[in-house]
Amino acid sequence: MSSQSSPPSAKRVQAGNRLSFFEKYLTVWVFLCIIAGIVLGRLLPGIAVALDAMSIYQVSIPIAICLFFMMYPIMVKIDFTQATHALRAPRPVILTLVVNWLIKPFTMVAIAQFFLGWLFRPLLTGTELIRGAEVTLANSYIAGTILLGIAPCTAMVLMWGYLCYGNQGHTLVMVAVNSLAMLFLYAPLGRWLLAANDLTVPWQTIVLSVLVYVGLPLVAGMFSRYWIFKHKGKEWFETRFLKYLSPIAISALLLTLILLFAFKGDLIVENPLHILLIAVPLFIQTNLIFGLAYVIAWKFKMSYEDAESG
Repeated sequence: MSSQSSPPSAKRVQAGNRLSFFEKYLTVWVFLCIIAGIVLGRLLPGIAVALDAMSIYQVSIPIAICLFFMMYPIMVKIDFTQATHALRAPRPVILTLVVNWLIKPFTMVAIAQFFLGWLFRPLLTGTELIRGAEVTLANSYIAGTILLGIAPCTAMVLMWGYLCYGNQGHTLVMVAVNSLAMLFLYAPLGRWLLAANDLTVPWQTIVLSVLVYVGLPLVAGMFSRYWIFKHKGKEWFETRFLKYLSPIAISALLLTLILLFAFKGDLIVENPLHILLIAVPLFIQTNLIFGLAYVIAWKFKMSYEDAESG
């Protein structure tokens, strides 16, 4: 593939090290944390309720802290000045922006409304209170899937690129572009799609979620990277600082899972069928978007490394 498909300064770095024992069996630890969270919520409901109550506009403070330590190690690795290189290789950037922001949100709305709003709706009985307003569980699930569908994945993209022998330099550029796009597009797009489908999620919740979950680690990563490079140097950053961040990110991910399932353990245990039904549109959406991106990249004649990183 010619150099037009990737930034000139981006080196194609393949995964050179074997995964550690902990990383290799991450799926096992995830399932164990899910079980631990459900058990914690059932055995110590008072603690789960108290932690869940620590929120601002339905943005959980404990979850926000965990997600910060999960996202910060990703953000601090990104050299956002390299995002300008995207202009020199527009096709992968156009692909990821079009799929993530012009296609994926709307296919998620259509799929969620078809399955959760119509086909499965008779099975999704019950209501919940959101800021004093009673909302049906079906509508709550649809709103959740729409918000999930809008958000592009950032935390796992680098690991995916590593495992798939993708263009690591290009992957960093794509994460930077998507992070900046999400910071400005997620809240207005989410608000508009929810309102268009008569779904209620407070705009304060959406905006605060973006600022806390994305904006805060992004800004912290940018400034701390600049400070470390200036006072400690690039070598210290790569050989010393980053060495300790990966375990922190994975630990924060697992702790986040424990908290999430502790908060919603009762709902999961009482409505296991709901979990399965929600998984159906999410599974279809994921495979649809993957297949669509694959076909577009193939039509664009992009190299494997660049297509994977996009």
